Parts: sequence; structure tokens; C-alpha cells
Amino acid sequence: MKGWGEKPYVKNGPSLGGYGAVSMNAALTASITKLPEQLRKTVTWDRGKELSGHAQFALDTGTKVFFADPHSPWQRPTNENTNGLLRQYFPKGTDLSRWSAEDLEAVAHALNNRPRKVLNWKTPAEVFEEQLRSLKPPGVASTS
Repeated sequence: MKGWGEKPYVKNGPSLGGYGAVSMNAALTASITKLPEQLRKTVTWDRGKELSGHAQFALDTGTKVFFADPHSPWQRPTNENTNGLLRQYFPKGTDLSRWSAEDLEAVAHALNNRPRKVLNWKTPAEVFEEQLRSLKPPGVASTS
């Protein structure tokens, strides 16, 4: 039993799908290829070693990969803001393998349905849906 006031053990553990460039490429490729091509033209990454397979990812998906300069978080503002929002649920260093896929999906759902000032108080989900609708040619029925 932990002593009173002692912090619980947390570590940076592997993600639910594994870790490293191979697992990262597989997970990112599976996610991004679900998007329409118009919404997956480019991505901007940090310089983490888990993203070292970027050339293969670009070949597999047709997505151009750009890298932010070191120590330049302002080049990826949406990512940095999202990291801050995620810290409300998972403190830095939290071992995410402790959480089920359903738990992580619930947090994603909460954040995607949270209104944002930068989006004129729309939710990211609403803006994303608007983007998807704008890509459909006129006269094409929606299946949703």
C-alpha cells in the first residue's frame, strides 16, 4: 500500500497498438486512409523517433509529411492545444495502456464535441462534418 501523499507510479508506456515507427505507421495509415483524399493531403509532425518511418507512410497514403522545427510548438498549434485538453484527463506521463480503447474513445468523443472559441463556438465534430459535406458533389445523397 502506498504511503499517505505518495504519488502513484506512472510511466510513458507503449500505446495500445505498440510503439515505434512500424506500429505508428500502421496506426496512422489505418486512420488517415479512412478520410477523403482532399482531407489527407498533408500532415505536420514533430521530430519523435516513432515517426522515422515517414517516407513509407507518405508512399502508402499519398500524404505529404512536413516536420515542425525543433522547439517550435507554435508551428503545430492545434496539436499543442489538444495536448493541453488531454492533460485534463491524463496527466503527463500517464500510462495509457491502463485505459481501455472504449475509455480512450470516450475522451476523444468528449473533446470532439466540446465547443471551441477558435471555431466560433462550434465543435470540432461539427466543423469536420461541414467539411465532409462540402466535398460531396451536388445531388449525391448522404448515407448518414
